[in-house]
Amino acid sequence: MGTIKRPDKVKLTVGLLSGDTALFQKVKKELEGIYGVVDLESGILDFGHTDYYRQEMGERLKRIFYSFKRPVTLSDIYKVKLRTNLIEKRFLINGKRAVNIDPGYLNLSKLVVFSTKDYTHRIYLNEGIYAEVTLFYKDGIYNPWPWTYPDYKTEAYIKFFNSVRAIYKESNS
Repeated sequence: MGTIKRPDKVKLTVGLLSGDTALFQKVKKELEGIYGVVDLESGILDFGHTDYYRQEMGERLKRIFYSFKRPVTLSDIYKVKLRTNLIEKRFLINGKRAVNIDPGYLNLSKLVVFSTKDYTHRIYLNEGIYAEVTLFYKDGIYNPWPWTYPDYKTEAYIKFFNSVRAIYKESNS
């Protein structure tokens, strides 16, 4: 029988997607009010990997990622997605999202993102929230799975998450 132990705290990450980049700083401020200071920001990235958001959010979407300095426990980690959904609702325009917020976390071995949608490779957590291991760490770099969203496979995203991992590793040394 294995010995049960509590998992290490993890590094919270959040990706924002919007056609209005002015919203990024507004949402960042709200997130920092809940999760503390951002310690790394990706810079604004182009998002053209899918048409999934076009009808709701328009064209020429941009993405930005943040990681938060304060580590978080996994015990109620799904509640991050519940909170970010509430933030999305505060920025609705005519019933449509102006910003999409994709929270997740990373540790030394993986990047996990949360979803409200079930699929074959997602695990149910609680209150309608699922978790997906999106990237795994091997040979000194995060790597995608066959199901990883195309944007998360890009060099820019992987570079950002590798940088976040380095901060996380240093803070846990």
